[in-house]
Amino acid sequence: MVVQHNLTAMNANRQLGITTGAQAKSSEKLSSGYRINRAGDDAAGLKISEKMRSQIRGLDKASDNAQDGISLIQTAEGALNEAHSILQRMNELSVQGANDTNQNIDRDAINQELTALTEELDRISETTQFNKQNLLDGSFADKKLQVGANAGQSINISIGKMDAKSLGLTDIKYFDGQNSISYSGISYMGTDYTYDTNKSTTDNKNAFMSAARNTGKTAFTDDMIAMTASGKYTLAGAAKGSFTTKESAKLKGASELGKKYSKAAGEAWAGLLSNAKVTTKTVGGLGESKTITSPNVDSYDKANATLQAVQGAINRVSTQRSALGALQNRLEHTVANLDNVSENTQSAESRIRDTDMADEMVEYSKNNILAQAGQSMLAQANQSTQGVLSLLQ
Repeated sequence: MVVQHNLTAMNANRQLGITTGAQAKSSEKLSSGYRINRAGDDAAGLKISEKMRSQIRGLDKASDNAQDGISLIQTAEGALNEAHSILQRMNELSVQGANDTNQNIDRDAINQELTALTEELDRISETTQFNKQNLLDGSFADKKLQVGANAGQSINISIGKMDAKSLGLTDIKYFDGQNSISYSGISYMGTDYTYDTNKSTTDNKNAFMSAARNTGKTAFTDDMIAMTASGKYTLAGAAKGSFTTKESAKLKGASELGKKYSKAAGEAWAGLLSNAKVTTKTVGGLGESKTITSPNVDSYDKANATLQAVQGAINRVSTQRSALGALQNRLEHTVANLDNVSENTQSAESRIRDTDMADEMVEYSKNNILAQAGQSMLAQANQSTQGVLSLLQ
């Protein structure tokens, strides 16, 4: 029996210390809800968990970014919806103004409304904003929406300029009403000629007579050359004089016959025109003849050009709205995917980091019982040395 070293008490105390430490860790896990509260709890698990946490928070923020992008698109698309309404009204006014039952005062009233609507298109383009950024003035181009937790995971978005000039509603080219005359069937003495409406009447006449002259030259044949007894060549009925060679006689004869054909064609020109087929038509609409600075219905042709310009503007706005709608649908799918990935990543991170409360409660109850048992055994070990006192009495 020794008193210097109570090995039984020392053993019981050591075991109680181990149990108390385990009990403290279990209590910490149960109170915090985390299985890993410090790197020492699970070094590898902590590293994996923190990487997952960065992904989760990045995915959640990317989902918010995509939602912001949808809100931006809805703002722009709402403004373009109003632009569509304006253009449809301008289309209606252009059709109304093209009718020649209108007097000048009627068309002036239509022009006033067209001008006001055009100015409103410009105002909408200049003032439509999202988060203090202009959307429809052409400055919102090649922008990026960060829709992922990692670098480079973005979606591009661009919105074109939607003012009146960009929509083709300024400096509208058009054909002023004009008569287009065509002639056909002009033919004389074997010469066929197509009247060129791009040339003047005089130029067409000269061209026709030149063609007749060439026909006359071609009509000259060798049998129109006669040979005299002296060996000279003459032109029967075509020209006076004699020629030393047959070739010189032929050249002179073809020239003289060409002149006769040309002279006869010139005399018949007026009659040919009167007998030719003439077609007259009025051409109106977009073209390169004249220019109006803004939508205008002062005349039938201006109204038609305005109508075509407005319809072109409607198509441009429709194209931009369709692109925005497609992008919005894409972003909605992006949000759904990001939320799904975030949820699954959170589930995986939870299995690594979170405490299994039921399992840890079993461990805590075990350590609690062991602690109580250790305390009891320590008390018993301390009592075992009391027998030494009875030997000393």
